[in-house]
This record gives sequence, structure tokens and C-alpha cells, in this order.
Amino acid sequence: MATPCAPLCAAEANEAIRAFMAARTGRPLWSDEQTEYERLLAVWAAASATAH
Repeated sequence: MATPCAPLCAAEANEAIRAFMAARTGRPLWSDEQTEYERLLAVWAAASATAH
């Protein structure tokens, strides 16, 4: 059973990824930024998996 927070958490993680990438539009990610993007993506994937 999904936790009540799961869909909201997935949406928040998605918004964080969108804001993160929007702040870096037009250029490749630096190494530390790539690491942060992968962390955000993992948070989103985990939240999405628990939402179903």
C-alpha cells in the first residue's frame, strides 16, 4: 500500500528536477550538478514507485 505522501512527494521531486534543469538551460551539467541531478532522479523514481 502506498503512503499518503507518495504522489505528493513524486510531484515535489518532479518540480525540483524541473527547477534544477531550468536554472541550467542552454549548457551541459557540470560534474557536481550531474551528481545532484542523479540524486533528484533517484528520489523521484523511489517516490513514483511507492505511489502505485
